[in-house]
Amino acid sequence: MASISRSIILQAVASAFLCTALAGPSTAQEGTPAKQLFGGVTLPSKTDPQPVGFYAKGCMSGAVALPTDGPTWQAMRLSRNRRWGNPQMIALLEQFSRDSTKLGWGSGILVGDISQPRGGPMLSGHSSHQIGLDADIWFTPKPDQPLSPQERESMPFTSMLDKSKFLTVDPKRWTTTHARVVMQAASYPQVERVFVNPAIKKKLCETWTGDRSLLGKVRPIYGHDEHFHIRIHCPAGASGCQKQAPVTAGDGCDKSLAWWFTKEPWAAPKPDPNKKPVKPRPVMLSDLPKACAAVLAAPARAEEEATFGGGAMAFTSQPASSAPARNIEAIINDPPVPTAEVPLPKPRPLQ
Repeated sequence: MASISRSIILQAVASAFLCTALAGPSTAQEGTPAKQLFGGVTLPSKTDPQPVGFYAKGCMSGAVALPTDGPTWQAMRLSRNRRWGNPQMIALLEQFSRDSTKLGWGSGILVGDISQPRGGPMLSGHSSHQIGLDADIWFTPKPDQPLSPQERESMPFTSMLDKSKFLTVDPKRWTTTHARVVMQAASYPQVERVFVNPAIKKKLCETWTGDRSLLGKVRPIYGHDEHFHIRIHCPAGASGCQKQAPVTAGDGCDKSLAWWFTKEPWAAPKPDPNKKPVKPRPVMLSDLPKACAAVLAAPARAEEEATFGGGAMAFTSQPASSAPARNIEAIINDPPVPTAEVPLPKPRPLQ
């Protein structure tokens, strides 16, 4: 027993607990927020890749990890264990990293959060990034000298905004290369949206002289002044993936952008004196697609095997077939495995 790693023990405990939970409602399942269940799992499921549900309400099976280091990228904040995604997302990031260097973006990209090993709600930081089709890219190029693990944890973000002014890009920090890198991300056909701060979107609207049709993919959103967020389409054949409504036609440099520069988006909500305060309810496993319980309960795949481009499993960027959905349903319909009552593993500590 001493030779078994702590992560494998946690996986076995979580799997046993959740197999019991699949048999029907239980106190643990009903009382434990989904973010703790998914945040406590350290390895992906040993199943075919499949996004399940919506970007902000779902999970993923068969995730692969972006290698922590590559010739044109480095993964940041490794303690979070959020470098997992659908193989098509990871393949895109590696391609984007190579293309960014050709634009003069240092020696590559710094990759922030993608998803947890099995997706799902996170313990902190995001409402999306749940199905392995979202990824954050720092507005800081990868330096020539590789960052150490400690530097990846402590290196501060750099905002592109002049914080002394309202929604204004800092001209000392923002460059034409920043603009080219963002628009390069938007150029890939599999990319559905690229989220940036409204001030950055406005700057692009005012200065971009390339293909204006790509600007429609660049969407303004709160935050996103220190990094930008790439979201890709549901892969072909991923029947369990819920698509997002397509972006509207045009470059997006219209009234929808002007709204962000009014008081309305930033005004505090007016309290209703006649409404009784309600404590926010956490998202539970039962709120997610049914298949997510099976994703949690599935056997784990070793990290080395699940790292993109290496290990015993050969991953490709080809569209997923319909087989994963059948695999998930088979797990759901299997009779529960008899297990002794076991405690729920504690979530990973926040770093």
